[in-house]
Amino acid sequence: MTVAVVNSGGANISSVLHALRRLGAEPAFTDDASVIRDAERVILPGVGAAGRAMQVLNQHGLVEVIRKLQQPVLGICLGMQLLFESSEEDNARMLGLIPGRLTRLHEEAGLRVPHMGWNAISNRKQDSLADPLDGKWFYFVHSYAAPIGDWTLSTSHHGRPFSAIVRWNNFYGAQFHPERSAKAGAELLRGFLETPLT
Repeated sequence: MTVAVVNSGGANISSVLHALRRLGAEPAFTDDASVIRDAERVILPGVGAAGRAMQVLNQHGLVEVIRKLQQPVLGICLGMQLLFESSEEDNARMLGLIPGRLTRLHEEAGLRVPHMGWNAISNRKQDSLADPLDGKWFYFVHSYAAPIGDWTLSTSHHGRPFSAIVRWNNFYGAQFHPERSAKAGAELLRGFLETPLT
């Protein structure tokens, strides 16, 4: 299994690479378009701001490359958000693969933004990747969230419900950090690497 981890300029990449290696993968951290196109699985990680991440992808000439990928692609945290059309953060235009706009979570009494901590997810659609994860707990760090729509496989809640796992054709996304989510996170990554995704 060849796995390309896209260099989108974010932090915490070493944790993602380490989590993949623990599962027996040998990921290539790269901004090389040919390596990304040829990989059997592609992971788009991200920690930071939407506008900056899109700037990095544009600088590396990867926006159209990612849009045209046919193999399974998994966006993690900001990487999931980049799959959508736009975000209130930086008023950024993103990859446009999933219809919808990211909006900022609202601070309320007892609810801080960014949302940092463990939350359970609830499945709303059957899918080979999300099915085993219903009700499990994952670690979230985010200030913006995706709406719920036809693309939503699983939801979570922080003041309001939001998309926790999404799928649009061959593009998947997880709003949480699987690399920081213990056994449940490893299960998601293993499922993405090993399960025939149909």
